[in-house]
Amino acid sequence: MSTAAAPLSLKPAGGYRKGGEARQRILEAALAVFAAHGFKAATTRQIAEAAEVNLPALKYYFGGKQGLYLACAEEIVGRYQQRMLDLVAGAQARLQADMSADQARDLLKIVLGTLAELLVGGGETEAWTAFMLREIGEQGPAFDLLYAQLWAPGVEVTAGLIARAQGDPAAAPAARIQALLLISSLSAFGASRPVALRFLDWPDAKAGRMAQIKAALDAQIDRLGR
Repeated sequence: MSTAAAPLSLKPAGGYRKGGEARQRILEAALAVFAAHGFKAATTRQIAEAAEVNLPALKYYFGGKQGLYLACAEEIVGRYQQRMLDLVAGAQARLQADMSADQARDLLKIVLGTLAELLVGGGETEAWTAFMLREIGEQGPAFDLLYAQLWAPGVEVTAGLIARAQGDPAAAPAARIQALLLISSLSAFGASRPVALRFLDWPDAKAGRMAQIKAALDAQIDRLGR
């Protein structure tokens, strides 16, 4: 009888029969752990335990901690793009054509209103927002990816629409600063949701309460250029 050892494999016997499900479970767990602890402090063991998988599964699907972290960033970008990509692309196209100040304000309300629903509405986006805010503060491995694919395009479109609302053909530094302030206020509202909800005495930021947030946002936009 041969005593030769079987070759080592990261893939368990029979394979990951529910590979897609396991991979997604790891991603969801990693998003939560990285959002809570950041890239440096989070451990793959914490993530594996939260996902109820063994450590080799993380290496098999993502290659290691940094690969998993970047996959989380790509997942966030993909989910935002599902909601925002067509809208942002449409706004970019409109900016290449003639647009009145009122049209720019109306389009800006749609863009930022949709973003408000994502950042402030709660649910799964709470972990996304926390992940991104940590990445902004720490400038970890996903910073360049998130900047290029998510943050810069969104701020650029917002700044362009602000400029048009103010009667300018292109975004000057003042419009870019206003764009950053508008988007940052939504991010801060989302990140400090417990404080905001307690201060407003709201159970959540859904339905009619989200409508109030969007109405306040619309009022800010209506003042642009006036």
